[in-house]
Amino acid sequence: MTYYQFEISLDPFDPWSEILSAYLGEIDFEGFYEKDNLLHAFISKSKYSKEKFDQALELVKSETNVDFSFNELPHQNWNALWESNFEPVYIENRLAIIAPFHELESNFERTILIEPKMSFGTGHHQTTYMMCESILDASLAEKTILDMGSGTGVLAILCEMKGAKKILAIDIEPWSVENCRKNAVVNNCNRIESVLGDIEAIIGNRFDVIFANINKNILLSHMPNYIQALSPNGFLYLSGFFSSDAQEIKEIAEGLGLSFFSKREREGWCMMVLKK
Repeated sequence: MTYYQFEISLDPFDPWSEILSAYLGEIDFEGFYEKDNLLHAFISKSKYSKEKFDQALELVKSETNVDFSFNELPHQNWNALWESNFEPVYIENRLAIIAPFHELESNFERTILIEPKMSFGTGHHQTTYMMCESILDASLAEKTILDMGSGTGVLAILCEMKGAKKILAIDIEPWSVENCRKNAVVNNCNRIESVLGDIEAIIGNRFDVIFANINKNILLSHMPNYIQALSPNGFLYLSGFFSSDAQEIKEIAEGLGLSFFSKREREGWCMMVLKK
């Protein structure tokens, strides 16, 4: 499989690199990293649409100057670049998210090993970081969990570390499912079921807590299904959207019968907790 690697310059760079990453994620871009004030973005050649890419750039051009170049990469070179630019993620002294090629950390309460391959969810993005913070603060012992859009499985792994008794991790990409399964084994997790599928995969299941870190449009389309699958008094954690979208999501959720519980914000991104 061949990939396009885009190198995108933005002036100003922050926070527009994160915002553009979110827009590109909605049009099938599969991975990002930042280096030397350039946003590196990857998409398989078969999924690339110049029209959609140009439309995504237009969404930020009124606020930042944008320029880009791109080249083709074989699949294995994609992974090599991704790994070489993977930095550890630290959440206070409570959690270290590292790759196997990093030194093991001993000064943290918990350490998660993540093979960074092609899946989302290494903790670098603000939304994943906030989700991890929330899981660290949550009481999950003996809870049944859904990790929707599981990517690397980092949230599912952390939920098991926090005592969850059963975690269903769902992703629409086969390599993410494979990556999640491998990461679960590396972290000695045995209560995670990693499944290939979309929202229909939760039918017939019931969860005490649902984590969904995707994007605004998908979250809104999935919300009725989350509510149906959520146990009474259960909690729904949503992220993957901008702080400017929080009020709209809150109003829609309350209109569907959920109660607002709390939210976090980090560099223009938001994570919201709702209760059934």
